[in-house]
Amino acid sequence: MWPGMMGNFGNYGFFQFGWILMIIFWVLIIFGIIALVRWGSGHSFGDWSGHDEKRSEKTALDILKERYAKGEIDKQEFEEKMKDLG
Repeated sequence: MWPGMMGNFGNYGFFQFGWILMIIFWVLIIFGIIALVRWGSGHSFGDWSGHDEKRSEKTALDILKERYAKGEIDKQEFEEKMKDLG
């Protein structure tokens, strides 16, 4: 080994950035825990709003069924609208 090489290795090089690497490490650990929790609950990474827009969108058929179930329309009107939809 060259003289002085081992004496300076602890003060220079990658070790002076150790605190940055430690912060990156903990950020990755925390992100990984959050990702596992969200994956386990069925949410995707892009869905940070707390609800899935695809699930909240109702089709015309869903709305028609709800209106019939609430009694807003009668059976005849329900069947007519079903024919129109499909």
